[in-house]
Amino acid sequence: MKAKTLLITTLFSIAGLTHAQNQMYVGGDISVLQSYEDNKVDYLDANGQKIDNVLKYMKSEAVGWNAQRVRLFVDPSGDSDPQVCQDIDYVVRLAKRIKAEGFTFMLDFHYSDTWADPAAQWTPKSWLSLNDEQLKAKIYDYTRESLQRLVEAGATPDFIQTGNEISYGMLWGSQGTTANRCYSNSPAANWSRFTGLLQQATKACREVCPNAQIIIHSERSGDPSALEFYFNKLKDIDFDVIGLSYYPFWHQGLPKLSESLNKLASLYPSKKVQIVETAYYYQWQPAKGKGIDYDFSAVWPVSPAGQAAYAQALIDELKKHANVNGLYWWFPEENGNGPNSKVLKDWVNRGLWDDNTHRALPGLYVLKNFLSGGTGISGRAVDTKTDGSWNDLLGRRSEHQPSGRGVYIHNGRKVIVK
Repeated sequence: MKAKTLLITTLFSIAGLTHAQNQMYVGGDISVLQSYEDNKVDYLDANGQKIDNVLKYMKSEAVGWNAQRVRLFVDPSGDSDPQVCQDIDYVVRLAKRIKAEGFTFMLDFHYSDTWADPAAQWTPKSWLSLNDEQLKAKIYDYTRESLQRLVEAGATPDFIQTGNEISYGMLWGSQGTTANRCYSNSPAANWSRFTGLLQQATKACREVCPNAQIIIHSERSGDPSALEFYFNKLKDIDFDVIGLSYYPFWHQGLPKLSESLNKLASLYPSKKVQIVETAYYYQWQPAKGKGIDYDFSAVWPVSPAGQAAYAQALIDELKKHANVNGLYWWFPEENGNGPNSKVLKDWVNRGLWDDNTHRALPGLYVLKNFLSGGTGISGRAVDTKTDGSWNDLLGRRSEHQPSGRGVYIHNGRKVIVK
């Protein structure tokens, strides 16, 4: 009983000290929102009422988000996909609004003119003539200049991804080339080239945005062994947060994600983990083998209610892991406007607004549960006096001593880890 009392008393006495250390983040990658608004697409709430300011609504008590993510391409002007429109001018414009509304802002460098993902890490056209040493100088200069633009605009990023889903390296060369990829059996020179590029990107981030946290982003959330191999390869890179994409229809079910998160907590205890991309279908899911690898519709039906159930199940799982402090829905602002529109070619059907009606879906209102929901210390009594576990002040439990700074409860006592 004394340990339980101490937990609750400690929460109130040192809450101010630990707020920043235990901050949790929830939001979305809203990179297309500015384009939707420029094209005057209506956004409605769940009751059909028009939303005049979508960002302000996302920050409201009804939605409760506190963070947003935006991607940045080098020169997307030649891309025919209207979703590939985020050059530095576009990003500065949207980021200023994000920061003005009080959100934490994550910048996602793609280091490409088009989509960068595990299967596509194509060097920007204007960089193709550069050799590897020149490319290192270029990524440093470009990163530095982009960040300076944002800082000067009053939109300094709080988190910076130095690459998007860079599980197999980055800046491979011209589209279609097989050179410079970083697989488990790739030459050491490929990995050395990749880490050299990352080091230059990191250097620019630290110089321009010294208070920002740097994220290394992989999509291998469904493969714990691959994550271990990958982050061991990057052990000499200066970064703060492990970013993961997790889509159950590509990365297996929640038990596999849990296994990955446990692996990361054990091997890299000083690194926080954020799910920087997730989503689930609410209608028209592709067939297995023709767009998805795993069909979970028997667990979470492909419907608005099923999408919301997936979001809650994911939150419930993430809150079991003390190393996880961020959750972002990918493309929540998707809102119809049809094929061949000025906003998107085809509906993706994983957003949090209904493409047909423009109304908010139930899942939009579930995500804030990641920040609350009764799993913190204030919501449960925890007896830590004899079981040897470590609990942070949000009640997240770890069986091992944390290496990250913060205030923890261990054996019934408050312990400050510096």
